[in-house]
Amino acid sequence: MSAKYGLLGLLSYGDQSGYDLNRTFSHSINNFWHTQTSQIYKELTSMEKVGWLTSHIVYQEDKPNRKVYSITELGREELHKWLDKDFIEKEMRIRNLFLIKVFFLGENKIDENILLFKEYKARCEATLNRLEKIDSNIEKFVENEKDRNRSLYWKMTARYGDYYYKMCIEWANEMIEILEKEKTK
Repeated sequence: MSAKYGLLGLLSYGDQSGYDLNRTFSHSINNFWHTQTSQIYKELTSMEKVGWLTSHIVYQEDKPNRKVYSITELGREELHKWLDKDFIEKEMRIRNLFLIKVFFLGENKIDENILLFKEYKARCEATLNRLEKIDSNIEKFVENEKDRNRSLYWKMTARYGDYYYKMCIEWANEMIEILEKEKTK
C-alpha cells in the first residue's frame, strides 16, 4: 500500500488541510504504516493531478493560508476499488528485516544478542504503552454516529497492535531466556 490510500480514506471522513492530514496520519495510520511528511504532500499533489482530490485555498489573516483537500467521486471510487481487492493472501506473507537479522545472529556473541533482544523488548514496550492511549484518542475524534461506526474499525486496528506488541514482548523474553541458558553451557 502506498500512503495515498490512507490519505483517501482520511479524506473520505471530511475535508482537511495537508497539515491536518499529516497530524491525523501520524496519530492513527502511522501506528501500522509509517510514512514521512514529504511523502504525504507528494501523494496529495499526484492524487490531485489524476482527479482523485480537489483543493482550495482558505485565506487567513492571523495565520498562513491553508490548502484544504477534498476527495472527489473518482477518488472515492478508487478507495472502494482498493478496499474491494483481495489482499489477505498477499498480506499474510511475512517480510521482516529484524527476523532476517535474527536468523544470522549466530555470527554475534551471545551477550551482544541478549542486549539486542532487550532493546527490542524495550522498544516494543514503549510502543505498546503509546498504543494504550489510542482508544481514548479515537473517542476524541468521534463526533457523530457515522464516525462512531468507523471508529469500531479504528479500534480493531489498535487491538491488532496491542496483540502484536504483547506477542513480540513475550517472544523477546523467551529469546533472552534461551540465550541466558545458552551462556551457562
